[in-house]
Amino acid sequence: MRQKTLLVTFLFLLNACGGGSSPAKLPDNGSANLPADPPAEQPVAAPSISQILFSTANNSGLPADLMLSKSDSGTGFNGRVLSNSRVSELIASFEFTGSSVSIEGVAQESGTSVNDFTEVVIYTVANSDGETESYSVDLTKFTGLPIIYLETDNSALIESKDDYVTGDVSIDGGRDFDDMPSTEMKIRGRGNSTWFLHPKQPFQMKLSDKAEFLGMPRDKKWLFLAEYSDKTLLRNKITFEMGYLSHLDWTPEGRFAEVYINDQYNGTYNITQKVEESDNRVALGDSGYLLELDQLERLDEDDVYFDSVITDRFLINIKEPSLELNSVEYTYIKDLLANFETALYGNSYRSATTGYAKYIDIDSFIDWYLINEINKNQDSRSWSSMFVNVMPGEKIKMGPLWDFDLSFGNVDYSDAQYSEGFWVKFHPWFERLFQDPAFVEKVNVRFAHFKQNQNSILDKIDAYAEQLQWAQQQNNDKWQTIGLAVWPNPVVFDTYQGEVDHLKSWYSNRMEWLETALAEL
Repeated sequence: MRQKTLLVTFLFLLNACGGGSSPAKLPDNGSANLPADPPAEQPVAAPSISQILFSTANNSGLPADLMLSKSDSGTGFNGRVLSNSRVSELIASFEFTGSSVSIEGVAQESGTSVNDFTEVVIYTVANSDGETESYSVDLTKFTGLPIIYLETDNSALIESKDDYVTGDVSIDGGRDFDDMPSTEMKIRGRGNSTWFLHPKQPFQMKLSDKAEFLGMPRDKKWLFLAEYSDKTLLRNKITFEMGYLSHLDWTPEGRFAEVYINDQYNGTYNITQKVEESDNRVALGDSGYLLELDQLERLDEDDVYFDSVITDRFLINIKEPSLELNSVEYTYIKDLLANFETALYGNSYRSATTGYAKYIDIDSFIDWYLINEINKNQDSRSWSSMFVNVMPGEKIKMGPLWDFDLSFGNVDYSDAQYSEGFWVKFHPWFERLFQDPAFVEKVNVRFAHFKQNQNSILDKIDAYAEQLQWAQQQNNDKWQTIGLAVWPNPVVFDTYQGEVDHLKSWYSNRMEWLETALAEL
């Protein structure tokens, strides 16, 4: 009887729970009859660009497809067009995640939209939620330097230092400089050993009218320094940087550029201002003089000059103005230099009133000396490219600086090769000046200024070498100098960086030696 009662109770309870294999489900949280939650929406993917390509299929001017590299930050792309191809009208193909891509609010279509990539371009990609991400596209054209196009009439060769060839010049300024439309010019060779001994030759160009050139102040004449024997391409440039730290009235400006002559690549040049009288150069007004210490065999037939009265080791060439022999102006400047030399070598040469100090601007002499001694310039003791300027009624000044391809140890036929030892100090003028303890003291005080700026100069070397990272490759592809002996290199390195490192090492050793040697005088 008891078993029967238990069975009935069990069945009753089972039926109350829904029974069988389909038990009743209890409502969540005790709530009954509520509608089910809608399915969760998938999050919208963050906007991004994963790839940018310039294909030859869409850009016939490119020599090969160019896939850009993504920057370490992930928000930039960069690459280089290896040839001198136009980048002002290129079509990019890109892969992205999002709903749209634009440049400055203009919608972009992959493989279709045309843009100018001369400057850095910013792509903005957006998704449907309104989120955006920006990507910079940095496309370097050729070497990144401005490009100068020289076109001579009838493609005439530039083969004379005396006779100009007429033609036109134009500039593709790239990112850093203004373009120059085709402009009339004439051009000829220049230089001495650099013209006769090297296949890559320097030039002097004269515009038909004064104009800015690569951002340098307006003028007509511009020089194209080939820097063939200086494989770093930097020695003139770095010496000019020292000039900007000096008391000298004026130091030339220069810009690196790629040069094409009649559509043929001719290498990387240092385009500079010329040392000449001009409001924007050596400002002599109507009555000043620009003189050069020189040698007879280097003069032109129409040059007017006079001999140094103390030594027969050099003469003084009147570069500007053009004078007649024995004219009043000629006699004035000849007598002034003679009086200076006579005082310099006289018994009272140390006197502030009757000695050399009466005739020269000592600060300019010291700065010119130190810069040339620091880089141990071969030509600054050999009577070449040594300039002096004078305004009537004022003291004689040294400068401007010029011609430093054979500096910083870049010579194999003299002691100028080595970072140790004095060099310019043995020029007749400076040899005598150094016999005055007061002059020596001033030199040491001023050397401290250049020593304090040593790291700045080293940084400049690195910065310019980086600026030339692709230019030096193109220049070497053209002229094949890296790793080969070129007159008058004393050492040869297999890489451009090796040449730069040698320059830096030589300079650092030179500064260390001079600091000690000058203090011991």
